[in-house]
Amino acid sequence: MSKSFAGKTAEQNQSTTAARKSSWRVVDIVVVSVLGVAVGVIFWLWSAGYGLISAFTVAFPPLGGLYGGGWLIAGVLGGLVIRKPGAALYCELIAACVEGLLGTHFGFTVLLSGLVQGLGAELGFAAFRYRKFTLPVALLAGTLAGLAMGLNDSLVWNVAWAFEWKLVYVVLAMVSGAVIAGLVSWLAVRGLARTGALGNLPSRGAATERAL
Repeated sequence: MSKSFAGKTAEQNQSTTAARKSSWRVVDIVVVSVLGVAVGVIFWLWSAGYGLISAFTVAFPPLGGLYGGGWLIAGVLGGLVIRKPGAALYCELIAACVEGLLGTHFGFTVLLSGLVQGLGAELGFAAFRYRKFTLPVALLAGTLAGLAMGLNDSLVWNVAWAFEWKLVYVVLAMVSGAVIAGLVSWLAVRGLARTGALGNLPSRGAATERAL
C-alpha cells in the first residue's frame, strides 16, 4: 500500500469518525428534549422568584445580574450531556419555550433570550470544536451565555440605564453564568454519570474525566 493511499484512507476514516460523532441520534434528541422540558420548569420557578430578588436589588438594580445564571443552565447542561453541535442551543430553546408556555411576566420574550443565551453557550463548546468538556470549558460556556444574556437584557430591558450600570450588569451576569450555569451544570453531569443515567450518551464517562 502506498503512503499516499494510506494517508487518504486515514483522512477518510477521521472524517467518517468526526461525522459520526457530530450526527444526532434519536436518543440524543429525546434526552436533550427531556432535559430542556425539566429545566424549563426550573426557569419558570426561577422567574417567579425574580420579584423577590428585585426587592433586594432596588437600590442598585445591576446586582440582579447575579441572579441571571439560573436561566443559563439549560444550554450548558445540554452541551455537556449530548456533546454535539447544536445541543446547547436546542436545550436552551426548549427550556425557554416551556417557560413561556407555563406563563411568566417576561412573556414570550423568553424565546429571544433563549436563542441568544443558547448561542452564547454554544460558542463556548465550539471554541474547543466539541472535543473537550472539562470544567474550564463548562465555565467558558456559562460565561459566554452570561455575556449574551447581559448584552441582550441591556438592549431589551435595561435601555434607560447608564452605561456604567449596564457594564456592571453584564459583568455580574457573566460571573453568575460561570458559577451557576457552568460549575453547577458540570457537577450535575458528573453526578448523573455516576448513577448510570448517561449510559447511552457520549457523556457516560463524565464522572471519571479529568476536571482540567
